[in-house]
Amino acid sequence: MEVNYQIISVFTSQEFNFKGNPAAVLLLENHLSTAAMQEMARKLNQPASTFLVKRAGGHGYDIRWFAPDAEIGLCGHGTAAATAFLGIKKQSNGPFTFNYRDGKLTGKVNPDQTVTIGANAILLQGELEEIPLPIKEGLNVPILGMFKTSNKYLILTDSEGSVKNMQPDFNRLQDSDIFGYAVTAKGDNVDFVSRTIVPHTLGKEDYATGSSHAMLVPFWAEKLNKQHMKAVQWSSRGGAFLCGLKHGIAELTGEFRIEEKQRISIPIGL
Repeated sequence: MEVNYQIISVFTSQEFNFKGNPAAVLLLENHLSTAAMQEMARKLNQPASTFLVKRAGGHGYDIRWFAPDAEIGLCGHGTAAATAFLGIKKQSNGPFTFNYRDGKLTGKVNPDQTVTIGANAILLQGELEEIPLPIKEGLNVPILGMFKTSNKYLILTDSEGSVKNMQPDFNRLQDSDIFGYAVTAKGDNVDFVSRTIVPHTLGKEDYATGSSHAMLVPFWAEKLNKQHMKAVQWSSRGGAFLCGLKHGIAELTGEFRIEEKQRISIPIGL
């Protein structure tokens, strides 16, 4: 059996000439096994492969995301790609509801052909009293604070230059068992900037990360006393976000670009 998939890059930017973060999107008639989806994601070899199954009764879509090496618990860019995909396929701006393991996400296509996703804001759970030495040495930038959340850690540094020019030593970072962190600072020409480092994965660094911004938005909203912000994620492809915080929901808006449409076989027996 074969299914269509569409690769869509999201959080692209004409202003900054950013390529954003690509995701493969597959709309399935029925749920597949975890092993089958993982094998398909491995073959597709995208930062995320998004699997959608429409729920009966018009109650949105079940959504799961897989990197080539593992399932992703929360994937903002995969959700933004799914929103763009459904907007084109259904010829509708939405809103669309996505049901995942830990709750719900929303997505809509805007009149200017951007997409907006909404996710529960991820709040800080406390500051580390001592920065792990592998992270200090592996990032080699000033660390003004490191904060735990229910997702990644948030690391505050001193300037956009430190974020942009950081050269992570991934081998040293792997000496800490902490999965990942968003390194962030106040921006020079935008409200804030960041990079997302995930040293224990195949990719090591993400291009444009929605889940990181779900925690960065409430952090910087409080710090800057602003509800609407502009953000840049520095990476080899780059990502641009218009951010908002409304009733505990982090709203992330970005441009998108259709990359390619292909077919893939569903593995038999998985």
